[in-house]
Amino acid sequence: MNSVLHQIAAVIRLELKKTFFTRRGWWVYMLALAPVGLTLLHTVTMSRFQAYGRRGHSLYTDTEIFAFLFQTYFLRLGIFFGCVGIFSNLFRAEMLEKTLHYYFLAPIRREWLVIGKYLSGLLVAVVVFGVSVGLSMYLVGRHQGAAWSSFFSNGPGMGQLAQYLLIALLACIGYGAVFVFAGLFVRNPMIPAAVVWVWENLNPFLPSFLKKLSVIFYLKSLAPVTLPVRTPTPISFLMVDTEPVPAHYAVPGLLLVALAILIYAAIAARRAEISYSE
Repeated sequence: MNSVLHQIAAVIRLELKKTFFTRRGWWVYMLALAPVGLTLLHTVTMSRFQAYGRRGHSLYTDTEIFAFLFQTYFLRLGIFFGCVGIFSNLFRAEMLEKTLHYYFLAPIRREWLVIGKYLSGLLVAVVVFGVSVGLSMYLVGRHQGAAWSSFFSNGPGMGQLAQYLLIALLACIGYGAVFVFAGLFVRNPMIPAAVVWVWENLNPFLPSFLKKLSVIFYLKSLAPVTLPVRTPTPISFLMVDTEPVPAHYAVPGLLLVALAILIYAAIAARRAEISYSE
């Protein structure tokens, strides 16, 4: 067991150097920085309004703004495509650079290689988007001054932040397992990525039993702030209301699905063959 852990740790160390500092992944960092820039712009603008004596909005409105940003940007765009870029390239980049055979010739079982690469990608994704979520939530209401600080120190702020970080972690775990599998066995990982993204974004319009086959349904069920109902749109009648899944079902369910995909990818990697003729 110790030798297995040492092998996985060696793969993680090697992959972290390539994943954190690769030029190919610069756009992942841009995805993570975008909401930080938006929330900083928001708090600077509101601070200017207040400096000129104009009335700002309530603290609760800032929590709704962040909830909207988290559910629309982080879950549907930022974390999703960030995981596409990080996890799909764990094997696909090696194939493009014609270096994957070095791993396959090394004295390490392919199952542990898959797990080591997955854990390295997960660490990168969690750090990058965890920091982004934390900074964005802190900045979105910083113009509230002492009230916002009290919201974190004496109110529900830290609890909400912990829930958002948990959702981000689960999103990285779930999407990461899907895309590490796609990067290993699909010639063009962007095709399954596009299919999964369309499916996830069709979730509000799917029947209840189909909603439960998407990752985002379970992630939204864990959200600490419920978005208010807005003015109906021309397509609102197509949306299907479904009761959210309790956390004690949503969290284990996502973890089990991710584990099943990862185990299948690890076992299937035993029979994987290298082809640099693409």
